[in-house]
Amino acid sequence: MWSFVGNKKQQRWLWYAWEPRLRRIIAHAFGCRSKKTFHNLLKLLSGFNVAFWCTDNFSAYDLLPNENHITGALYTQRIERENLNLRNRLKRLNRKALGYSKSVEMHDKIIGTFIEREYYLQ
Repeated sequence: MWSFVGNKKQQRWLWYAWEPRLRRIIAHAFGCRSKKTFHNLLKLLSGFNVAFWCTDNFSAYDLLPNENHITGALYTQRIERENLNLRNRLKRLNRKALGYSKSVEMHDKIIGTFIEREYYLQ
């Protein structure tokens, strides 16, 4: 999920793993849209037994095993729905709001705290 800090040239990406049976985020990472940030998310997911991955065709996903990797929009509807829910609930993720983040640290802490409270502590 894309957002920004300060202005739209300073992009910030929220990477998260969605568990469809529990309907919740199980891990998340912040950073740029790169293999490095995706690798950070994979480290967080190392303790989970991931059956399959549903992603778009972004090049960072080349790190995933081909036999468990499904690309395309067919299975990403729930993820897109969760992106919309997060944008509706968090002003900092809404592209046309006045409540944008002015520092990377506060951006990550506020969104991370919200995800932890809503998804991890239940």
